[in-house]
Amino acid sequence: MGAVFSTPWTRLPDWYDALPGLSARGLTTIALTLAPDAVPVEEAVAGLDRVALVLGSEGHGLSARWEQTADRRAVIAMRDGIDSLNVAAATAVACYVTARR
Repeated sequence: MGAVFSTPWTRLPDWYDALPGLSARGLTTIALTLAPDAVPVEEAVAGLDRVALVLGSEGHGLSARWEQTADRRAVIAMRDGIDSLNVAAATAVACYVTARR
């Protein structure tokens, strides 16, 4: 059975101001980004109980507003010369890392 049936997830219909609300409900929001202050995703989720991964769209990624509003910023380590994954692959990697913590 796929993880989609056992891993809590959501899409937020009123997403514009959603991150502070998630944080207020006890989740740590983690934006996947290439921002210079981003830490490896393994480090970003370590020791956390409740995590909300925040991913942007293909190509453009997250806006600066969303990157700055998240509690933490994380990056998925890749080989030199490769700076991004498509959003489906990034989601799969981030969920895998988060589930294994």
